[in-house]
Amino acid sequence: MEELLHGMRAYGWGIAKNCFGSEEAAALRDACLASRARGDLHRAGVGRGDDMIVREEIRSDSVSWLDEQTPSVDLSRYQILLEKMRKSLNQEFYLGLLDFEGHFAVYPAAGFYKAHLDRPQGTSDRTVAVILYLNEHWQPGDGGELRIWTNRGEKDGPFVMVQPQMGTMVCFLAEHFWHEVLPAHKERMSITGWFRQRSVI
Repeated sequence: MEELLHGMRAYGWGIAKNCFGSEEAAALRDACLASRARGDLHRAGVGRGDDMIVREEIRSDSVSWLDEQTPSVDLSRYQILLEKMRKSLNQEFYLGLLDFEGHFAVYPAAGFYKAHLDRPQGTSDRTVAVILYLNEHWQPGDGGELRIWTNRGEKDGPFVMVQPQMGTMVCFLAEHFWHEVLPAHKERMSITGWFRQRSVI
């Protein structure tokens, strides 16, 4: 987790490989697959609340929210890590993070998510985005990279590319960094979510 905090301190974003143990990450992958088997996944939309609509030209993933999952030890372990991270971010950066909302995200082969920011228009609560990848034996030729533009508020210029390998974790300030999911050549899974502040809008 220190690697993530160092990145947040220096750049406003952080990347850490093997941040979550391989056995624990594999258990979360299995929980994601079980969620799909139960029929919990649904097509993701853009926007929030009554303004959310499915836009297949913008994103093609399906999601299942964590608060709708059957309670499991596997999710509890991840929640323990998230709580440690929340406290560390608050202690170091005074962000006032209160809680976490997140979902399993599954992209089919050729799935993508066009460049976007993680704060829907008219909202102010999502503060730090957090992604944990659940893809075993992912290779560079499999695609599905996360591209993060590293100039705050700019959707051009320098960027970093993140391979969605199992156990890799990414975090960044949600309102500042444009990012996109590039098309993958096979199914791609993650847990994606946000530490939230109290909304002021």
